[in-house]
Amino acid sequence: MASTLGLVLSFLIFPGLFFTAVMGLATQWIDRKVSALVQWRVGPPWYQPFADILKLLGKEIIIPAGARRAGFLFAPMAGFAAIGVVSTILWLTNLHGTSFVGDLIGVIYLLTIPSLGIILGASASSNPLASVGASREMKLVLAYELPFIIAIFTAVTKVTPMTLRLDGILEYQAANGVLLGNASCILAFIVCILVAQAKLTYPPFDIPEAETEIMDGTHIEYSGAALAVIKLQQAMLLFTLPIFFITVFWGGLVFSGWNILYTIVKYVIIIVIIVLIKNVNPRVRIDQAVRFFWGPVTVIAVVGMILAILGF
Repeated sequence: MASTLGLVLSFLIFPGLFFTAVMGLATQWIDRKVSALVQWRVGPPWYQPFADILKLLGKEIIIPAGARRAGFLFAPMAGFAAIGVVSTILWLTNLHGTSFVGDLIGVIYLLTIPSLGIILGASASSNPLASVGASREMKLVLAYELPFIIAIFTAVTKVTPMTLRLDGILEYQAANGVLLGNASCILAFIVCILVAQAKLTYPPFDIPEAETEIMDGTHIEYSGAALAVIKLQQAMLLFTLPIFFITVFWGGLVFSGWNILYTIVKYVIIIVIIVLIKNVNPRVRIDQAVRFFWGPVTVIAVVGMILAILGF
């Protein structure tokens, strides 16, 4: 009973939903602040992302006529819960070495659920612009998942003995140095950063939302608390993806002595790279995005895998 209660609290409070939501909104403030500096603006105060979510939570949820109510309301909740589970797995592994067989596979699958939830929710809204956004999101997922999986398994290939457990990957890096020191994993890490832009629907891959084309696309019919969940989901994903990449490629999170500062620096570097890519690239078309991920990005991922097999 005590262990079950502990797991529930881990998922709901720390390091689960509540902690991930708070840190996600804080990370989103860093995103907005860096974006403002790039554009020569002051940027919002630190509490602005929290205020935005609280304001949405206090507004009415309007369900469009003809929408499939259950799918429209609950599909985004699936993504919200999935990110909470991913964050819980990653933090428990990094802090306590708690892991299970195949947890890496579980994390990869769970990271697709937010996109699938948005696709199902938008499709259930009965809005044609939302349907266009859902179609674009679906094509984007099909485009980036292949190079993403290849990139992650490039790291797995470098670990000896090969393992699909996150704690095994961390133990190997603790004994032999970070995987990011290998040429193959540098290529895989680059692929993961590019995929992160698409998973977050950040420019240049904000095609499913595209405010100037389809008026926020997949989100167009959402309002109130339902929209707050979607915005919160994106903020949580922005926080969780860098943690995943640090765990797999960069030695994980270490909170002892000077390693605390090193861990923070690693995290901030990844966030700043993502934000800079977001701010210096124009939106591409969906066909260009598909060709980009199935072309150059997949080639880079395959080259990285070949180098890993050859020992580089």
